[in-house]
Amino acid sequence: MTAQWLFFGLILLILGGKTETLLSAVGKQSNEVNPSHNDLTPDFKEKYFKQTLDHFNYNSLGNGTYDQRYLITDKYWKKGYGPILFYTGNEGDIWDFALNSGFITELAAVQEALVIFAEHRYYGKSLPFGKDSFNIPEVGLLTVEQALADYAVMITELKKELGAQSCPVIVFGGSYGGMLSVYMRIRYPNIVAGALAASAPILSTAGLGDSRQFFQDVTADFEMVSPACRDAVKGAFSKLNTLAQQEDYGRIQSAFSLCKTPSTSKDIHQLNGLLRNAFTMMAMLDYPYSTQFMGSMPAFPVKVACETMLNGTDLMTALRDTVGILYNSTGTLACYDLYSLYVECADPTGCGLGFNSYAWDYQACTEIELCYESNNVTDMFPPMKFTEQQREQYCSKRWRVVPRPGWLKTQYWGNDLSTASNIIFSNGDLDPWANGGIRKSLSPSLIAVNIPEGAHHLDLRESNPADPESVISARKKEAEIIAQWVKDARKKSS
Repeated sequence: MTAQWLFFGLILLILGGKTETLLSAVGKQSNEVNPSHNDLTPDFKEKYFKQTLDHFNYNSLGNGTYDQRYLITDKYWKKGYGPILFYTGNEGDIWDFALNSGFITELAAVQEALVIFAEHRYYGKSLPFGKDSFNIPEVGLLTVEQALADYAVMITELKKELGAQSCPVIVFGGSYGGMLSVYMRIRYPNIVAGALAASAPILSTAGLGDSRQFFQDVTADFEMVSPACRDAVKGAFSKLNTLAQQEDYGRIQSAFSLCKTPSTSKDIHQLNGLLRNAFTMMAMLDYPYSTQFMGSMPAFPVKVACETMLNGTDLMTALRDTVGILYNSTGTLACYDLYSLYVECADPTGCGLGFNSYAWDYQACTEIELCYESNNVTDMFPPMKFTEQQREQYCSKRWRVVPRPGWLKTQYWGNDLSTASNIIFSNGDLDPWANGGIRKSLSPSLIAVNIPEGAHHLDLRESNPADPESVISARKKEAEIIAQWVKDARKKSS
């Protein structure tokens, strides 16, 4: 999901400033951003927390610890009174989330809040066993339950250390991090007063819904720009399939500028996965301005992709140039290496590369269910199934584990959330993950915020002059709700 980190960058310097910035940006319901906004920096300090290795087994590693990284800024904090805005880190380096979630710091400026971004165990530099973290059985301590316990312990101890025992805690997260924010509010309501879960697919990752939905929604993004775009992509994949059936591998290599000539059906399957992954990323990151988050993207990458597809003289070379928006944004790659640019894993939407990809692959083999498929009927991609049986076979071979279908539903309530409270579920209509989450409010305190022009957790990003009105309105509503949660939490504790 947001696990598909291709080229992480610590490039986009963002975030908010003077106390009036958020109010001027969202309160006026306009795209104007206060000029002083650009002068503000979060001033995060990188620190490490001595964290328990295994929260649930006293006999084996119960006394062991590891160094969990977190980022903190008290720039706006009214010490001992202002709330704590805590980001439940997800599947990557915590700096990438901190530098691409400027709304949280903008909100801190208004709320006089302390901001903490906590890194998820087994990601970034928070490796419990160092270079051996992904060995078997060491990787076995990578679970949702352990991660949530990490955050609960960190919040509790830091509140003591900082003299913040009476400060309400609001958790934030995007994508898998948004799922964790939901789970924190459900599992530790004694610690967390409310949660903003942006683009959190808590239903589809629990095995609920239609396995065809994800790639159908990716297709819909491109179809929205132009039905001809969808047809061109579909036609290009059809031509590729014809050449593969004819075993015309030389022409395939030439058309797609591959570094090596494919020679087997496995190579063609890998090529299809690499191509499909590019469209997934462009749909997720269809922001109205250029970004360096999860890859270098131009403004409105879906529109740019469709223009590239429709302006090409040959469908297959047009497809190559279109996926180059992601894989060759600098234009310096002379050829595409099938097996280094994209790695097939237990997440059909992509796991990314490097150690972070190992961690997400393991999670997709245990608790996180991602049996999504494309079929060339409801979507524009080649038929590529990923069934429970295929998942089990892969995971048994790769990690020696058997997945637990239904576990997230059992442990974290699935779609039966009516007794929960104080959670915002925000989703953007442009995000293919959106329909795997909560799109309708479930109660006065379980609130769905839908963003018609929003891509993957756009509302967590900093205010930008190019922001659509729908995300400006969403942030304003979220800020108002969170302010009320903080107020209510103070009343309860007084």
